[in-house]
Amino acid sequence: MAEHRTMQRAALLDAARTLLSEGGTEALTFPALAEKTGLARSSVYEYFRSRAAVVEELCAVDFPVWAAEVEAAMASADTPSGKVEAYVRQQLALVGDRRHRAVVAISAGELDAGAREKIRAAHGGLIAMIVEALGDLGHEQPRLAAMLLQGVVDAAVRRIELGAAEDPDQITEAAVAISLRGVGRG
Repeated sequence: MAEHRTMQRAALLDAARTLLSEGGTEALTFPALAEKTGLARSSVYEYFRSRAAVVEELCAVDFPVWAAEVEAAMASADTPSGKVEAYVRQQLALVGDRRHRAVVAISAGELDAGAREKIRAAHGGLIAMIVEALGDLGHEQPRLAAMLLQGVVDAAVRRIELGAAEDPDQITEAAVAISLRGVGRG
């Protein structure tokens, strides 16, 4: 019985990812979840009390996986600047991933305070990963530098998500260049 519930919960989360990545937060409804999973609408409420509860669960499940992938990429780099490059590249490489598209859709939507706090905490975890490398590069305020670096990554993510005129690889290269050398040509 417990295994069945776990599988149903996982199926609901997978359906939620699909709905969010394909149609944004408006697409995430209990009737749509029920239809995607073959459950009765009333059964969906047995697993989640609200849309916000689905969002919070997705954050709890998906952010750690995403963060672990970024952290693993950084761990494979030997230098502080290599860690910064890996931090930027891995996040941008994840843009096409359904988990990431769902997170972007979640972030863009109207969320309750609990869900927003979970997203903020997860982003804070990403930022914390890069603080040491930025300190090693000589930044006097590495935490501030990390927040600004994440702003560059977030802007590049939005640019890729919008289907900008530039190729995603060009956007990635520009984000890496800005992250490592600033906006100067040097």
